[in-house]
Parts: sequence; C-alpha cells; structure tokens
Amino acid sequence: MSVLLSVLVGVLAAYILIYYSLFKGARFNSNVTLKGKTAIVTGSNTGIGKATALDLAKRGARVFLACRNKEKAEAAVYDIRKESGNPEVLYMHLDLASLKSVRNFAETFLKSEPRLDLLINSAGLIASGRTEDGFGMAFGVNYLEHSRVINVADVLHRLGSVDFILLNTHKHAEGCAYCHSKLCNVLFTRELANRLEGTSVTCYCLHPGAIATEIDRNMGVLQKLLLLPMSKLFFLDPEGGAQTTLYCALQEGLEPLSGWYFSSCALQNVSAHGRDDALAKKLWEVSERLCGLS
Repeated sequence: MSVLLSVLVGVLAAYILIYYSLFKGARFNSNVTLKGKTAIVTGSNTGIGKATALDLAKRGARVFLACRNKEKAEAAVYDIRKESGNPEVLYMHLDLASLKSVRNFAETFLKSEPRLDLLINSAGLIASGRTEDGFGMAFGVNYLEHSRVINVADVLHRLGSVDFILLNTHKHAEGCAYCHSKLCNVLFTRELANRLEGTSVTCYCLHPGAIATEIDRNMGVLQKLLLLPMSKLFFLDPEGGAQTTLYCALQEGLEPLSGWYFSSCALQNVSAHGRDDALAKKLWEVSERLCGLS
C-alpha cells in the first residue's frame, strides 16, 4: 500500500509540475471598456475565437463574427448576446478557403461600417486538401486568406520553414503544413509591422497555448484518440486560450512592440526563421502574387 501511495503521489507531483511549467497560461486582467469600438474576430463560432468575441462583447464592443458556417455562427451570436447583454454582436459570412469570399467580406464591411478598431485572425485548422483557389488548405486558411491586427500563430512555428518551390504544391504532411503556415503568420506580422511603421495601426502575433478546441475536427480517428488524454489532462479551455489574444488586443503601451510575438501574456522570442526580415519580405511579395494583388 505504501508503495502504491508513493507512486500515486509521484504521478500527481509530476502532473502538477508539467501542467504549471508547460501548459498553465497567464490571465489578462483589465477593466478596459470598448464602447464605440468595432472588432472583427474570424473563426469565432467556437473555441478561442468565440471566447475572444465574448470578452470583447462584454466590454461593449460592436463585434462581427466572421465565420463560414452560418448555422453555427448564428448560434454563437445568440450565445454571446445572451451572456454579454450586448445586442451589437453580428454575423458576417467569411469562408477563408475562398479568396472571393474574403474580398466580398472586405467590400461589404467597408461599405457598411465606418470604422474598424480590432481585427483578430483567430481561425485555423489542421487539414489536408485544397482551398477553392487551389492552395493547400492549411496554408490558405491559416495564413494566406486572412486598428490593431492580431494574428493567432503557434509555438509550432519553430518547426516550420518556408520553401517557395513547395509552397503551393500540397506535398507537406498535415502536421508539417500546419507548422509552416504558423511560421507564415509570424513572418507576415513582422513584415506588416514594417509596412505600417509611422501609422497609428499596430499588429502582433501570439501563441495561445495548448487549447482544447475543435481544431482537430479534420484529424483522423486514431489521431484524435491519441490526442484525447493529453487534451483532458493538460490543455486549457477556450477562455484560457483567449487570454494572450486579449492581452495583445487591449493592453496599453504595446505600440512600440508592433510586429512582435507573445505567449502567456508576455513578450517571447521567435525562431531564427521568424526573425528573418528578408524572408518575411519575400513571403509578402509571393503572397501578393498568389492572391492576384501584384
């Protein structure tokens, strides 16, 4: 019995140590109000995006849920309005797997809204296949087809690379494609900050932490089963995963850090690839060509 007890105590101690050292995220505490401000949150019908939209709505912002699935988005609008007491939570269709949809969304928003204060690119997936425009699904949705601009990246950008020859050949495995797309998020944010220098618009990217969301919805059954124990034991809930997004969106005094990368509500270093200004500039130029903007 004493041996069993010792083993249980050891396992519990190891769990606590691993959880608090690797997975436990910081909390963003602020009384900032957003009355009169307008925000767009992509991927906001579930997970981190929905938790982010809810927090912004509670602060009084006019919040647009930019989502592909109308039924799920309208259900999220209902939930957020009910919990926040804010009637200015709206759905606007956006399919990030279609450049046509992205352009239509932008045109509709600009025609109907006089201002935009926060753009939070929270949508993301791990999936194979192609977008409507023929891009790899992870590259197209997570990066290519996407005030303060907040880009939700991932610590896995450290495992990513940018191979311009293979960029749009769909030859990457799902996990690799995800890592590559998240490095693109980091590089995009860096180059966007350079291009916005001298304006009043700033941008940031972040790692939200390991979160129990629906990002695994396109994974195979075996992959989901392997991930399930880790998810139940260690991963944060969507509210916890939204904290660094909210920090980057609302924390005062971040303006000098435009283009930088954050995690656990604090500034963090990026990989060597993520600090490569020449690579960031080339990716921007290639992305413009792929989107038909140059």
